[in-house]
Amino acid sequence: MDKMLIVGGNRLQGEVRISGAKNAALPVLVSSLLVDGWNTFHNIPDLMDIKTVKKLLRSLGVKIEGGNTVRIHAGDITNCEASYDLVRTMRASILVLGPLVARMGEARVSLPGGCAIGARPVNLHIRALQEMGAEVTLKDGYVEAKASRLKGATIYFDISTVTGTENIMMAATLAEGTTTLKNAAREPEIVNLAGVLTGMGARIRGAGSDVITIEGVESLHPVEAAVIPDRIETGTFLIAAGMTGGDIRILGGEPNHNEALIAKLRDAGMEIEAQGDALRAAGGAGINSVDVQTLPYPGFPTDLQAQIMALMTLGNGLSVITETVFENRFMHVGEMMRMGADIVIQGKSAIVRGVPKLRGAPVMATDLRASASLILAGLAAEGTTTLSRVYHIDRGYQRIEEKLSALGADIRRVSG
Repeated sequence: MDKMLIVGGNRLQGEVRISGAKNAALPVLVSSLLVDGWNTFHNIPDLMDIKTVKKLLRSLGVKIEGGNTVRIHAGDITNCEASYDLVRTMRASILVLGPLVARMGEARVSLPGGCAIGARPVNLHIRALQEMGAEVTLKDGYVEAKASRLKGATIYFDISTVTGTENIMMAATLAEGTTTLKNAAREPEIVNLAGVLTGMGARIRGAGSDVITIEGVESLHPVEAAVIPDRIETGTFLIAAGMTGGDIRILGGEPNHNEALIAKLRDAGMEIEAQGDALRAAGGAGINSVDVQTLPYPGFPTDLQAQIMALMTLGNGLSVITETVFENRFMHVGEMMRMGADIVIQGKSAIVRGVPKLRGAPVMATDLRASASLILAGLAAEGTTTLSRVYHIDRGYQRIEEKLSALGADIRRVSG
């Protein structure tokens, strides 16, 4: 099993290009299930989760070609079941449920797996499909749904759910009548998917707000579209510059997608400026401790909580980091403490007292974003950090060790 060896202390400098967003690419690829014809999608990242969703789509009879640019054809769907073996490693697999029911009239999808960071139940997806007229049952660990044609409905989500909003938005494009999603998620990935669906002929209004209206149509047509840059990868590199006192240019990072993070990093003493289609990030003389609370977009993203905690371990005071989105997302804390961090967990909050330096140590990744935070800690630590279970990082970061090496980091992947 691969590991990362990181020798800390190098100041990051240079340019790095951001890859396409995993959390945008997954629903965009799945949206092809709604269309009979060849779709073309650009800026698809090379990640394990992307490979998983391609394998899942192929198991349904979908034809897929290409890498960074993907051509995908779902004209001959031969199977409406997403098996446990394909779904268990990635929670986003539940996204095939809505499109399959909308186009094929049925779907059988295994309850999903993925990172162990919280329950993230699929009950919101199920209830919404039932309100649209589908018959839904849970049997032997599978969600089974049937509908001759979904009907438009007004759907209220009890909590903001990104995959729920995406799933039902896709399903509603082929429903009879108008569907209104209230308390819809507002993430940029939702807006990206809505743009792709609109290019296919869907009638969608309000994406990016908490009320989205979808007027159903009889059929959709193929589209050529691009996936937005990954705002979480962008944020990770912004924080990397701060942790190493570096000065880097991030190419392709959308500043508007990371406003909450950028505001916190400026408060922490970093210099961040937009330069055309790039962001320049420079670390200051020290790191100011700041408090952070994760919230649904446009608030501070839960997917950057572990990374900013790594930065706060080197702050000049006390930081309180409160996690409100997922109930089990402090698993990186114990590993950071092995590196000398001073962190105490109290309920939903982690109290971080900055230390003068971190020390390299053997650490283990527990989930995707935890692995990124431990790499960041290793970049700033004194000595060598060995990170195991790096398969987590491969789910969401395209060759992160190569990108960091190009900026001057001493990081390499080793086998065994």
